[in-house]
Amino acid sequence: MGADPRRFELEQRKREKRLRRLVGQAIADYQMIEQGDKVMVCLSGGKDSYAMLEILLKLREKAPVHFELEAVHLDQKQPGYDPTVLPTYLRALGVPFHILEQDTYSVVKRVVPEHKTMCGLCSRLRRGALYSFAEQHGFTKIALGHHRDDLVETLFLNMFHGSRISSMPPKLRSDDGRNVVIRPLAYVSEEDLIAHAADAGYPIMPCNLCGSQENLQRQAIKQMLQDWERQFPGRIENIARAMQCVRPSQLADRELFDFAQLGAVEQPSPAPLASDWLLGKRIPVQAGTD
Repeated sequence: MGADPRRFELEQRKREKRLRRLVGQAIADYQMIEQGDKVMVCLSGGKDSYAMLEILLKLREKAPVHFELEAVHLDQKQPGYDPTVLPTYLRALGVPFHILEQDTYSVVKRVVPEHKTMCGLCSRLRRGALYSFAEQHGFTKIALGHHRDDLVETLFLNMFHGSRISSMPPKLRSDDGRNVVIRPLAYVSEEDLIAHAADAGYPIMPCNLCGSQENLQRQAIKQMLQDWERQFPGRIENIARAMQCVRPSQLADRELFDFAQLGAVEQPSPAPLASDWLLGKRIPVQAGTD
């Protein structure tokens, strides 16, 4: 028997409602968007940024504050890139957009040795182009499409390969202080985004750089987390929640907590218990008592 279309439609509506609720909650928790903001929505052509743009547009309709949204995409001159896909989609959506052009593909292929990870340099070049454009055009926030699972994966990447406990925060001020980056999908699972993208039929544009590389460390981390999730459902969500409940005194970073000055606190003498009288214990008389 085929799937019940009514049940499918109900699940789709519930998922869309959940996505809007989680994005709205993340925006509220971290004050990502404020009155008068001009938000640059970075559109990569992947499922996550498409969903982010769609949800932000819907939330704006009922938002208590006024803010602007503009989509910005960087054409990195990758082979097989179709320059008509995004403009066609965005015009139909009715959202203002900008298509930037910068041949980062050739730079990465020339600079990065064979069999080395290209994502690091590629992301730095892309980030530089987007940050500069945001500053030049008066955007107050830069919205990136990283989701909950991305944040958890980055946590383990930094632990395993960088010996530090850090990730991608939901809200970040750039190192030069000129830009504020927000991640409205910080509470959203990749599983929900995959299903939502399938429902929406987004015109996905794959990355030929990332897609051409195998055995990336992030892929290994992703597989590890997926295995955990299958064996222990809810584990990824628990890790994501733990990132919001950090206790420096329970770790070992001497810059975050002053362990050197930590010592036992002298406790006052306990008050006599009524039971002491019954047991015949001698109770000392304290000075100043009647």
